[in-house]
Amino acid sequence: MTEHLNVLIIGAGLSGIGAAHHIREAFPNRTYAVFEARDAIGGTWDLFRYPGVRSDSDMQTLGYRFRPWTDAKAIADGPSILRYIRDTAAAGGIDKHIRYDHPVTRATWDSSTARWTIEAEHGGEIVTVTCDFLYCCSGYYRYGQGHAPEFDGVDDFDGRIVHPQAWPEDLDYTGKNVVVIGSGATAVTLVPAMADRAAHVTMLQRTPTYILSQPSQDAFANALRKIVGNRISYGITRWKNVLRDTLVYQLCQRYPDTMRKFIRGLTIKELPEGFDVDTHFKPPYNPWDQRLCLVPDSDLFKAIGSGDASVVTDRIDRLTAKGILLESGAELPADVVVTATGLKLLAFGGIQFTVDGTPVDIGSTLSYKGMLLGGIPNFAFTVGYTNASWTLKADLVSEYVCRMLRYLDEHDYGTFVPQPEPGIEGAPLLNFSAGYVLRALDEFPKAGTRAPWRLGMNYAQDLLTLRHGRINDKAMHFTKKLSDRNTDGAEALPA
Repeated sequence: MTEHLNVLIIGAGLSGIGAAHHIREAFPNRTYAVFEARDAIGGTWDLFRYPGVRSDSDMQTLGYRFRPWTDAKAIADGPSILRYIRDTAAAGGIDKHIRYDHPVTRATWDSSTARWTIEAEHGGEIVTVTCDFLYCCSGYYRYGQGHAPEFDGVDDFDGRIVHPQAWPEDLDYTGKNVVVIGSGATAVTLVPAMADRAAHVTMLQRTPTYILSQPSQDAFANALRKIVGNRISYGITRWKNVLRDTLVYQLCQRYPDTMRKFIRGLTIKELPEGFDVDTHFKPPYNPWDQRLCLVPDSDLFKAIGSGDASVVTDRIDRLTAKGILLESGAELPADVVVTATGLKLLAFGGIQFTVDGTPVDIGSTLSYKGMLLGGIPNFAFTVGYTNASWTLKADLVSEYVCRMLRYLDEHDYGTFVPQPEPGIEGAPLLNFSAGYVLRALDEFPKAGTRAPWRLGMNYAQDLLTLRHGRINDKAMHFTKKLSDRNTDGAEALPA
């Protein structure tokens, strides 16, 4: 007998644990499980182990709405975030529902039974379960491999080359020259973190990035917490930060030239007098065409100012025995080269979807409100904001899923499916010019050019739409529940 679950969640990272909490709280009698491809809770925050790994968003918005972040630091280190996720899972008993080393490979929907059949690999065998609702919280990173461009001369290099996504535990860079290739969030984290032990760290970038400093501690949040307690202060600070970040984003979109000058002025104040800001910290694109990088307490700028780190803007010609030869003819000495060159994306963990015998081409599907897929029944996924904290959207998606499941119960429906009306044009789901996004756009669903198929990137608007908006709109189609379906989980086998 194949095990049956009411809800199957894919991924035990930040999104998946949050989703499990919402499902458990809303439907305590329903059966659920979390299938995790790796052997641990935490997703990104368990995978990345490079020096200084931390959030690039404040934890008042990256944290769950239902579980206040109480540490003094708002820009938190990776181990603290991982502990927060694991504590959340343990507090709700969610950790007892996680099946580790269960990468899902195939999901097949059958309308005649109104069920998904899920295949996962475990211990060299195929594990099969069925479920009423499939909830994909696998993120969009390819966890097995990062993006690593091929450089000429790699075999000539006498030192060590590492990628942040596969950081080796035995790497000792004490007293060595380190070159970090890249200028994104990972690079600006690594450079100051490695500078205290390395002889020198150079951030080698092809194109500059907008970088802003932010205090690692939120003085307002810490003071308010002492007055009104954790929960109230968390909610107030969360909204304060949402409004602040939304304002910055909107200003960048509407007044890009003004914001370029503003950010440039802040950068000049952070760096030593006479530093060539326009070469190394003046991107050719407008602010928020790519994600702004945050550095806590000016740590990157301080490392540059102290002489422990430097920035070089150039292109790589080749690697040599002792370093990196640049197109300008200069050569950077290096004992260790860190390729912080970006990530690879993977839609829905690479799952192969089939609906009523027809394979689904994910790249040709339309995304409904950025969380459901046109033509695919009883399915939801989480993709967070690119211009704000991931968890803001993840929490809203979970709330919507619970609203939808409750709506099905109230109206005796068994299935729902959004169906695009004719004439909707497709647009990129992730409307973002970062290289790692552009390399994988064709593999992801499309967003529509009008509601409800247009992807929202505004938390306040999404809050109204997903928490309070209509469930039964013109795009949504429902089917009555099959008479022999038991929605209380009586058919489920023990976990």
